[in-house]
Amino acid sequence: MNISTIVGAIASLSWLLVIGAIAITVIRASRGRGTKGGATIIVVAVVLALALTTVSQGLVFIPPESRGVVISALQAGGVRQDALPSGLNWIVPYAENVVTYSISRQTYTMSAVSSEGQVQGDDSVQARTLDGQIVFVDASVIYAVNPAEVVQVHIDWQSTYQQNLIRPVTREAIRDVISGFGIEEVYGVRRAEVQTNVTAELETKLASEGLILVDFVLRNVSFSDEYAASVEQKQIAEQLAQQAEFVVEQRRQEAEQARQTAQGAADSVAIAAEGQGRAVIIAAEAEAEARLIQAQAEAEALRLLAEAIKDNPDILTLQYIEKLAPNITVMLLPADNPFLFPLPEIGPPAVTTTPTVTPTVVPTVEPTPTTTTP
Repeated sequence: MNISTIVGAIASLSWLLVIGAIAITVIRASRGRGTKGGATIIVVAVVLALALTTVSQGLVFIPPESRGVVISALQAGGVRQDALPSGLNWIVPYAENVVTYSISRQTYTMSAVSSEGQVQGDDSVQARTLDGQIVFVDASVIYAVNPAEVVQVHIDWQSTYQQNLIRPVTREAIRDVISGFGIEEVYGVRRAEVQTNVTAELETKLASEGLILVDFVLRNVSFSDEYAASVEQKQIAEQLAQQAEFVVEQRRQEAEQARQTAQGAADSVAIAAEGQGRAVIIAAEAEAEARLIQAQAEAEALRLLAEAIKDNPDILTLQYIEKLAPNITVMLLPADNPFLFPLPEIGPPAVTTTPTVTPTVVPTVEPTPTTTTP
């Protein structure tokens, strides 16, 4: 509670005292009692009440978020040129009074939803786009009264600036800007540009009228039922087209996957065939090398055997004996007896003058036992 309010309350109480003093005086007079003292009290009470009322009329408290426009009968034009600042101020009692204007941020909303805007019912802005389509725009204007222009705002608009200035100027700016855009641009990629252009136009117009535009909010853009149906059909067609593209892409990927699988199988077969061919080649090379080594070993063995026989011919006889079958027995016969199995000749025949006994190997076949059945 500020001082001016307190003083006004005291002034009101003083007038109650005046009324009470007058009532007491009248009652005393009706009963035949003296009213000399009562008249004095009434006069004092009236003077005190007038003084307090005058002070309360002169003291004006302006809240921090407001400015006061002084309506004065003493000024040319009826208004003080300067607005009263926030705090306690003095004006001429009974000759001046103050109209308070808020300089804090205020919001004016136009919406199709009745509970959101200042106007009950559908208050959205109907505008026509560049391509002739109708759109419905919900918007909010956040603004404030310029503290330095409060007096001029009062002179031009008084307290009707919201309804008679903010509303029509905003609706006009929205229609002007949207008329330069296609319908798909308004709700599509250029919606932010629409909001920016409306903001710039509003800022200029409101500033010339003593108001500060804080922000313009493009809340919603809706369409007529006919266009909404066409948009829905278009979206359905686009979705079907996208679905078809997806199916085609899926089939293409499946075909590519099958091709890669077949290519992988072919590569595997080729690698396996190459591996098998390589294995065969390696096996053949190994076998050939083994045969070569074996042949070389046999040749070397024959060479060594030949050298050994050359140096000692009896080795051949020894090998012949070793090659006989296990069932062959060995006998010593005179040199002049015939061989059952002739021995290979070794070198030139020896010349002898006297008969000698030479060990001779006579293979004999052991009789095979036979079994007779009784």
